Amino acid sequence: MAKKEEPLKSAYELAMERLRAKDREAGVDEPTRLTDEQKESIAELRQAAKAKLAEIEIMHREQIAAAMAGDPQEIGQIEERLRVDRRRVESKLESDIARVKRGETLGDDD
Repeated sequence: MAKKEEPLKSAYELAMERLRAKDREAGVDEPTRLTDEQKESIAELRQAAKAKLAEIEIMHREQIAAAMAGDPQEIGQIEERLRVDRRRVESKLESDIARVKRGETLGDDD
């Protein structure tokens, strides 16, 4: 009997197979599927972060408008504060998502 030929695999599929094999050799577990509760928590975290970023953006625009007639260095400082605040919110979001994926519960103060 002739052996059934498998269809050719794409470069992506071949690369993924190699990565999975490396993970198995290194003892890395297969990624676990998220529960519906985890998915819901992550969606809520993303929505809250999106709202916080919108709030920061609005405050930033107000500060820029107030500083337009003033010192250009002040505008630069406001822009830098915006970048720092955005990074802080994004970093907290990533950290909280990682905690949810590990199965940890987030407190109200987080």
